[in-house]
Amino acid sequence: MTTAIGDRPLVRVEHVSKHFGEGETRVDALRDVSLAVYPRQLIALLGPSGSGKTTLLNIIGCILSPSSGSMEIDGELVARDGHWLRSDLRRLRLEKIGFIFQSHNLLPFLNATDNVAIALQLAGVDSVSARKRALDLLNYLEVGHRKDAMPAHLSGGEGQRVAIARALANRPSIILADEPTAALDSKRAQIVMDLLRKLAIEQDAAIIAVTHDEKIFDRFDYLFQLRDGKLDGEPQAGAAAAQA
Repeated sequence: MTTAIGDRPLVRVEHVSKHFGEGETRVDALRDVSLAVYPRQLIALLGPSGSGKTTLLNIIGCILSPSSGSMEIDGELVARDGHWLRSDLRRLRLEKIGFIFQSHNLLPFLNATDNVAIALQLAGVDSVSARKRALDLLNYLEVGHRKDAMPAHLSGGEGQRVAIARALANRPSIILADEPTAALDSKRAQIVMDLLRKLAIEQDAAIIAVTHDEKIFDRFDYLFQLRDGKLDGEPQAGAAAAQA
């Protein structure tokens, strides 16, 4: 198992619930969920469709507000009892959180370098520094030779690596991934997960992934199973933890 660093989790969710609608139309997407994720850990959220996985990921990503409970991001209490405690959630996401999706969602009119650099420029980094950081990341992820390629000309694995570079551009401490390997074959999926583990270790980051992809279960430290909006029992130690 990748060793967690320090006593303070990067993500702490306590008794979080989320519902949509009211009265007869109310849907309880999450019910009394608590978990903590520490630096250098890779965590999987598992469960059938409608179990609350993506809702939980979106709450951790400060996209959806919890209806009740509390959440800390990197030691800061950011949500409590249905209210955000920060007004600048966009800044929080830019500084602390990176997102990776099943589809790389690269901007089709920008090449690989500019797709990464734009994340930095949105955070206020000048264009020269942004492109240098983008090139460094592409090289780090072994796609530097594709720096001028447009998204339509990238393979699935290459596009996902560029998307990972974009997610890491602002050095986030938390990386959220929604089905990051579903569109990849087994070899490419394992390469992507090995890259994420390497990043978690080298940058003291926490990685939380929603996945149905059984071929990557052995890459996680813990597997959290959700069912009907609730955590189903204690988290299961993944094969990565068992190898410790």
